[in-house]
Amino acid sequence: MSQDLNDRGAALENKFAYDAELRFKAEARRNKLLGLWAAEQLGKSGDEAESYAGDVIAADLKEAGDEDVFQKIRSDFDEKGIAMSDQDIRQQMSIYLEQAVKQISDN
Repeated sequence: MSQDLNDRGAALENKFAYDAELRFKAEARRNKLLGLWAAEQLGKSGDEAESYAGDVIAADLKEAGDEDVFQKIRSDFDEKGIAMSDQDIRQQMSIYLEQAVKQISDN
């Protein structure tokens, strides 16, 4: 009985770790896709767009949650005079998260 509980506990810990890893990968991929989208809005392309996407990924490491990513893009859009509502940015964040989850699931 004790071994069964230990096995079940280990399985739950493994599932939690696996789910956390998938969530991290999905958010990182979402941030790259979002960064490339935002870069296009800002008139960036090629290496400059890739670099900007890297900056968006790095912004997510500042604090827990998505607010740091949102604030980076909001600030950059405001600085460049890009007319985009908060709702539109957040909608893009959701769309790209869905795409990222699908891409990770397909692999």
